[in-house]
Amino acid sequence: MASLRNAVRRREHKERSQPSERARFGLLEKHKDYVLRAKDFHRKEKTIQTLQEKALTKNPDEFYHRMISTKTVNGVHRPKSLAKQYTQEELLLMKTQDVKYILCKAQSEQKKVDRLQAVLHGLDKARENQHSYFAENGDEVNEMRGNLTNGEAPSSSSDLPLEVNRDREAAYNELAQRKERLEKLKSMVITMSMQKEIMGKGRKRKMKSDELVTPSSMPVFKWRNERKK
Repeated sequence: MASLRNAVRRREHKERSQPSERARFGLLEKHKDYVLRAKDFHRKEKTIQTLQEKALTKNPDEFYHRMISTKTVNGVHRPKSLAKQYTQEELLLMKTQDVKYILCKAQSEQKKVDRLQAVLHGLDKARENQHSYFAENGDEVNEMRGNLTNGEAPSSSSDLPLEVNRDREAAYNELAQRKERLEKLKSMVITMSMQKEIMGKGRKRKMKSDELVTPSSMPVFKWRNERKK
């Protein structure tokens, strides 16, 4: 009997949408939406009840070892920084290694730029016409001179194939990108080298803009003269 009931086609009951006069209230909530909202509400309610019970039964003299590595900020427990506290010498050594790495990358990029420039050198220059043309009579000579004056070659074409032009444009785009990357790497080397010098020993101070002979966008520091032993 159950199999026959399932074999009969039943009417499809579709859920209605929000009536037009109630469109200002947003989408019409379906039963599955209510179930999700009710479950979320009860989960939060249960969490709040558990926290209230813990707060009521808390022992003020309780001690946990975790309290040593945490602190309370506005009533909220926050762990202390887990980062390793490096000494000044260790930080200086790390900065030196970083500068050497960036400098190595800049030198490698400089070699790639030089190699690309050597390959692409002279492609944009106008080719010198070194062809020799032979004429039978004076009229043909005048015609050839007129063609050469107008920039037309009588027997050759300077147009390159489409694939060659495409490869050349891609090569020049790569060269421009590598030059931009090289400039950024050089700027990083200068900045990191200055930071390394600032981290070094010796008393120093940042010079004001009115003390500089030549204005500079970068900060300028002056070290105090120290007597060497």
